[in-house]
Amino acid sequence: MSFVKIWVHLVFATKNREPLLNKEFRYDLFEHIKKNSKEKDIYLQSINGYTDHIHSLISLGKDQTISKISQLIKGESSFWINKNGLAKEKFSWQDDYFAVSVSESQAGKVVNYINNQEIHHTKKTFNNEVDEFISKYGWKLVKDL
Repeated sequence: MSFVKIWVHLVFATKNREPLLNKEFRYDLFEHIKKNSKEKDIYLQSINGYTDHIHSLISLGKDQTISKISQLIKGESSFWINKNGLAKEKFSWQDDYFAVSVSESQAGKVVNYINNQEIHHTKKTFNNEVDEFISKYGWKLVKDL
């Protein structure tokens, strides 16, 4: 039997970072993603977000990859939003995402950070947050040539 616990802070945005996740359905969306994740054996510890993006803390299973988890969550949730007519226009997520590993000792802090997204984004835009993550983790932003 394999025992695996790999925490990942996964963040993805709406297409073109449009502010489409309004309060009228944002929390229903999070509940739907939680339920769907459980059905797909995705261990989702925490999820929250703001008008243009979602943060989640997941633990990868032994046969799971970040790209597959992201694809499952984003694909099914955009289908659900469109099927239920929850967005004013056709909804989709950006193709990209960012993910960073989280140590067991820091998982609680990440959950707190995720749970406080609305408060956090009264002071800072998602673009500012992305720039901070890029700087903090030393990522290079690669643009299509």
